[in-house]
Amino acid sequence: SNSTSAPGQVENPCEPELKAGAVGKERPRNWGWMLSWILCINVLILGCALVSGSAYSEVDIDVSDLQIFLIVLLLLTSIWMIYYVAYTARQEDAVDYKDGHAGPVWLRGGLVLFGVLSIIMDIFKIASYVGYVHCDSAVKVAFPVVQLVFIVVQTYFLWVHSKDCVHVQKNLTRCGLMLTLSANLVIWMTLVTEESLHQTTSPDFLGNSTKTSRRTGYGDNKCKCSHTSCSIFKTAYYYLYPFNIEYSLFASAMAYVLWKNVGRVMDEHSHHHIKLRLKDIVFGPVAGVLLVVAGLATFIVYEIEMLREDSDEEKKYNALMMHFVMNIVIVVLMSVTTVIGCAMFKVDHREHVSDKNPTRNLDVGLLVGASLGQFIISYFSIIATIGVGAKGHLNGLNLAGAILMVIQLGLQNFFIIEGLHREPFHEVQPTPIVVINPYMLEPKKDLGSLGGSDTKVGPVLAEPSLHSHTADHRPKLLWKRRVLKEVCAFLLLGNVILWIMPAFGARPQFDHDTESNFYKFSMWATVVNIGLPFGIFYRMHSVASLFEVYLTS
Repeated sequence: SNSTSAPGQVENPCEPELKAGAVGKERPRNWGWMLSWILCINVLILGCALVSGSAYSEVDIDVSDLQIFLIVLLLLTSIWMIYYVAYTARQEDAVDYKDGHAGPVWLRGGLVLFGVLSIIMDIFKIASYVGYVHCDSAVKVAFPVVQLVFIVVQTYFLWVHSKDCVHVQKNLTRCGLMLTLSANLVIWMTLVTEESLHQTTSPDFLGNSTKTSRRTGYGDNKCKCSHTSCSIFKTAYYYLYPFNIEYSLFASAMAYVLWKNVGRVMDEHSHHHIKLRLKDIVFGPVAGVLLVVAGLATFIVYEIEMLREDSDEEKKYNALMMHFVMNIVIVVLMSVTTVIGCAMFKVDHREHVSDKNPTRNLDVGLLVGASLGQFIISYFSIIATIGVGAKGHLNGLNLAGAILMVIQLGLQNFFIIEGLHREPFHEVQPTPIVVINPYMLEPKKDLGSLGGSDTKVGPVLAEPSLHSHTADHRPKLLWKRRVLKEVCAFLLLGNVILWIMPAFGARPQFDHDTESNFYKFSMWATVVNIGLPFGIFYRMHSVASLFEVYLTS
């Protein structure tokens, strides 16, 4: 009774009450938030002006001018990240709280994978651009070197500190994180522009009059490479562009979450520890792998026929038709699977999460925003195809594919957003078996004859038998949970193949002439080059979100 506090008395009136009341709350925003936003907007607008100007030969902005700006930006960002890592390592109270939802290991693993491939791309660039140093700017060799260093520093920074909720030098940290975010977005704009100019060529049926003079980047006709491997390295690093593009977007998203968590006070034990289990999941992964293999096979045939100079028009027509049919099959299967998943949400009743989560809010915002790119391309195709009367097999397939794509995007957005806002499944741990001491049932029996004072009276807990209760530790999935996981696995792999095809060069929008004739090539190329990068990012972001839904199902 002496250890019990009196009514109204608080044993520790400070720390417990402070933390309990402050969990999940953000402190009032000050001038540091506004300053960091102003910094980010100015860097982005300046970068956008340089990127767009350097793409056209009519504008007096050289590619080397853009790269000087990028070199300065990447060096400043790298210096800040090194300073942050060193300062937080010395300051004990720099990071008192961690956001358990931010930077999951699979997201950081993807960042490392894309980072490694981006480094390989930079090495190929250096090897290629060295051949042009004798007749071109040395800045074009210095830029991939600086970018390589930046990727190494940033990958380490985000791997170690992606969960931080910083409480020292908050204004400087906010500005540094916004500088990091804007640097990655400017790199993304640069890569998307280079990739779009590389993939976008005016079709022969439009004639030369519609072609716009654009810079192709490095090594034009006036500057010849000094070694014979330039073309090999150039082809190799162009195939690695999609990974560098995704790396920049991954890093931007993680930097934004870090920025949101500056000064945030939260309970680091409030998140759920979820383990990846592939047990009992068969149909979704198998069907998804078959879909990816089939998609890759048709994509390779399509690319070979479109790139071959000696390929006749009939072969190109058949390859394009096969590509359209394969896309329709993929989209239809994904739509049907998504409907099944949405039905499971209605059957498997769970509460919606109510805690404030910057990571989830960002995931939803990026999902909806990125899907607009594919929506734009699909609706432009629908209008153009209907406008010309949808005559011919290719026009019919193109119209059907565009309509089905709109349906699939809407269904998948609903499924992912609903899945991200549901409470994770809480697995019930096996309870120990209660064994009643038989001597409690005989109170009149002489306990002295039972072995002395070491005898325990009362209920005791017995460990479950390894032979009869093994299933308690690894319970089989409920059928509703299993269906949801199968759906997530299939949709995940479906989005992978829909990312691979456009990311690695599939451009049926330019190989099919309906939209180019209807809107004219310059307008249609602008629509595709703006919308397609967002559509490609949408597929990769959907993969990450579906993996999150899979884990919580």
